[in-house]
Amino acid sequence: MQAPRNAKISPASRLAHGGGGIDPQTGAVVPPIQTATTFARDESYRLTSPSHLYSRDDNDLTRQTEALIADLEGGAEARLFASGMAAIAATVRMVRPEQTILVQSGIYWGTTLWLRKHCQHAGIALIEADATDTERFCETISESGPALVLIEVPSNPYLGMADIASIAKVAGNAGAVTAVDATAATPILMRPLELGADLVLHSATKALNGHSDVLAGVISCRDADSDAWKFIREERHDAGAVLPAFEAYLLLRGLRTLSLRIERMCSNAQAIAEALQAHPMVETVLYPGLPTHPGHSLATRQMHDGYGYLMSFITKGSAQDALGVVGRLKLIKRATSLGGVESLVEHRRTIEGDASGIPEGLIRLSVGIESADDLIADLMHALSPLAAGE
Repeated sequence: MQAPRNAKISPASRLAHGGGGIDPQTGAVVPPIQTATTFARDESYRLTSPSHLYSRDDNDLTRQTEALIADLEGGAEARLFASGMAAIAATVRMVRPEQTILVQSGIYWGTTLWLRKHCQHAGIALIEADATDTERFCETISESGPALVLIEVPSNPYLGMADIASIAKVAGNAGAVTAVDATAATPILMRPLELGADLVLHSATKALNGHSDVLAGVISCRDADSDAWKFIREERHDAGAVLPAFEAYLLLRGLRTLSLRIERMCSNAQAIAEALQAHPMVETVLYPGLPTHPGHSLATRQMHDGYGYLMSFITKGSAQDALGVVGRLKLIKRATSLGGVESLVEHRRTIEGDASGIPEGLIRLSVGIESADDLIADLMHALSPLAAGE
């Protein structure tokens, strides 16, 4: 049951209007925030409004934001959650004990860590495999018969590219649900549902909101009548991991500039990746926009109008050398997260620990909307002592 999209109006225009027009009640160009948690009934105990019972599912601002995101994804429906991990958890909980989950290796460590704990507790078999090796990953699907295949495209922090269409086709033939975490792409750049995925997830905390001031998650579906989507709808309602009204307002406000922000962020990221690749003290740049990236051709086929705002690069030398680079940055902020208007940097080995296998010199960048020249100058300044051998 695919919701019709208005192909005549671009995503940028739909976003600018927040998925809606003028409020018919007041003429307001910005939707009001409805903070009520419950709704009154009349003398016959009928609801004053049949579509408003309790705010877990019955907030108009939340519905408007969900409808806008579903439209951007080319999906049937969407549901907002209190965080990106709440969206991941709702998806994973559809898998029953003694079934199997196949998850891409080398993705966001919080997802992997939670999956390992949850699957051990719930009696679910968990297989972690490299989804960038399409042939072998699809063989693993056929061999293991998973109930859920979960991939992250592009992956964080390695920027690996998985072939969504090929994986979704094999997973569907095996009876598995394919879910794609597309946080590092956004629906401006990539629409996994149109490539055959059943579900697409985002940490809306990141680029969808874009201002580092909201915790939110979202799941969109290709088929609103599927068993997977029925489970997720009920899980969101019954378990109560809902997004409050004010956060929905901030998310919708952020979405209005998503297209504009992504355009600038992608342009900046491409320029930075090319500058870093040319630096003598940078060993590797992990960014799918570079022709040298192993997933560049696939990214070019799957993504539209850019390669994303997230990248990693590996410096030559030790972990201390990499930490020195991070410490010398002035404009780029040292903080965990990604997708905001401000550029952020992380030394991933410090975050995940020595047991993670993250290279000592790996530095992750979330590229914001600042001047590309200023960001490149900041990075060159931070790298210069390495080049001088200091």
